[in-house]
Amino acid sequence: MKTAILLMGHGSRVAAANDALRDIATQIRAKGYYDIVEVSFREMHAPDIQTGIDACVAQGARRILLAPYFLFAGAHVLEDLPAEMTAARQRHPGLELAMGRSLGAHPKLAEIVCERVAEALCEAGWDFDGQEG
Repeated sequence: MKTAILLMGHGSRVAAANDALRDIATQIRAKGYYDIVEVSFREMHAPDIQTGIDACVAQGARRILLAPYFLFAGAHVLEDLPAEMTAARQRHPGLELAMGRSLGAHPKLAEIVCERVAEALCEAGWDFDGQEG
C-alpha cells in the first residue's frame, strides 16, 4: 500500500519564503524512505492542503501522513488541519489519513538555533567561543 507524506506549511505572500518547505521536501525525497512526498500550504500560497492531498491520491497513495511543518501546535495544527483531514475523508472515502506532530521544542531545533546564533555572531564580527564570561 502506497504511503504519502504531505508536508504542510503556513504559506507566505512572499513566494520565495515558501521555497524552504520545497527544499525540505526535496531533501526528504532524496533519502528514498517514502513513496510520495508532496508539499502544501495552509494559506496564501498554492498548492493548498486539499490540492496536496489530491496530488498524493493521484500518485496512488492509499495512506497519507500529514506532517505539519509548524513550530508549535497552535490553532492551525489543533483546529484547521484536522478540519482539512475531515474534508479530505469526505472527498476520498477509504483514504487513510493521520497527522504527525508539529516540530515543537525538539533538541535538534535547539542545535539549529545555536548554529544560526553562531553564524550571526560571526557575521556581526563578534567573537564567541561558546563560553560565557
